[in-house]
Amino acid sequence: MPIDAAKALAAEPRTGEISWTPKDVLLYHLGIGAGRPATDPGELRYTLESRLHVLPSFATVAGGGSPGVISGLSMPGVDVDLARVLHGGQSLTLHRPLPAEGTATATDRIAAVYDKGKAAVLVMRTDVADAEGPLWTGDTQIYVRGEGGWGGDRGPATRREPPAGAPDRTVERSVREDQALLYRLCGDWNPLHADPEFAERAGFDRPILHGLCTYGITLKAVVDTLLAGDVARVRGYAARFAGVVYPGETLRVRMWREDGEIRVDVSVVERGDAPVLADTGVQYA
Repeated sequence: MPIDAAKALAAEPRTGEISWTPKDVLLYHLGIGAGRPATDPGELRYTLESRLHVLPSFATVAGGGSPGVISGLSMPGVDVDLARVLHGGQSLTLHRPLPAEGTATATDRIAAVYDKGKAAVLVMRTDVADAEGPLWTGDTQIYVRGEGGWGGDRGPATRREPPAGAPDRTVERSVREDQALLYRLCGDWNPLHADPEFAERAGFDRPILHGLCTYGITLKAVVDTLLAGDVARVRGYAARFAGVVYPGETLRVRMWREDGEIRVDVSVVERGDAPVLADTGVQYA
């Protein structure tokens, strides 16, 4: 079996050093659409180094290495075809605000392997700490089609009941035609997001936006709309990837404020509110 759950779970964690600079943070913010309008004081928090605030979702690209989905496929006990792999979801727990510049140690391990019957789900956990202590913990859910059915643990239910009532706020965010070309400079070089021929072979009309780009766009919308632009208030963020976004489309972000959490639903305007992010929540202080 291409996935050896016992071997994957028993493998020694993989540890390495990562580092980033304000330039990396600025590039990430531009990659998720910050800077429009360019001179808006709220946008300058993301685009001007002299007043730089780090959006917590930067953690998903800090260090500029391979995305968690790709890294997870190189762990012991995992030998699968990349063409069968989907990024199922992403969660972050923030232990303290991210600095604009830093060097830290990242420790990766397979934290769970679930048998969904027709697929397997790997949970790649990354713990990051610097000299002052823990910074963040990230979980990447890796969905592998055709690799389930061995009788293993199905894992916890991840679907959430929809928020009750009308959203507290709804905003729309347009995605630039070149957004994926900008975002891939943060480290995800998958040609699915840039090469029309590759995208067609993968079954798409044209290159699609990175799921983690939509993830960042959404968190920024929540912070700017309901958290007064204060990135330090974010304590956690989790989302399930429910659909694709094509560069040039418009995201509709619906938000419900609850006690300690903002529930979020994201869809594409031009395709009849086709779902993009579901089961999404931002924990805040």
